[in-house]
Amino acid sequence: MIESLPRREREVFEVLCGLEEGTASAVRAGLSDPPSDSAVRTLLGRLAAKGLVVHRTVNQAYVYSPAPVAASVAETAMQRLVRTFFDGSAANAATALLGMAPDLKDDELDALQKIINDARERG
Repeated sequence: MIESLPRREREVFEVLCGLEEGTASAVRAGLSDPPSDSAVRTLLGRLAAKGLVVHRTVNQAYVYSPAPVAASVAETAMQRLVRTFFDGSAANAATALLGMAPDLKDDELDALQKIINDARERG
């Protein structure tokens, strides 16, 4: 679904997913060539109407966050990325991603090793 969003809506959604939650001003700060605050609020409202964004009120301000459906959107986007750029190979995609992060922390390395071990056990 995210691929069908207009460019600005997609950019706002991606920034919000990166923030996990934030006000319109926080989202605006993460945008390249940001539009006005009111334009960002309008874009967030459109995303809310599409069911991609939810909000709550904190101190008379709306705090936006991706709707729970965002996890499935991320999974679909990742599947498309792997299929398109890595010939469907999750291993090739993982290798490329790890090459972008040369300074992995021990807990991250441990988590990766656990996933590899689990995959070996499954055959």
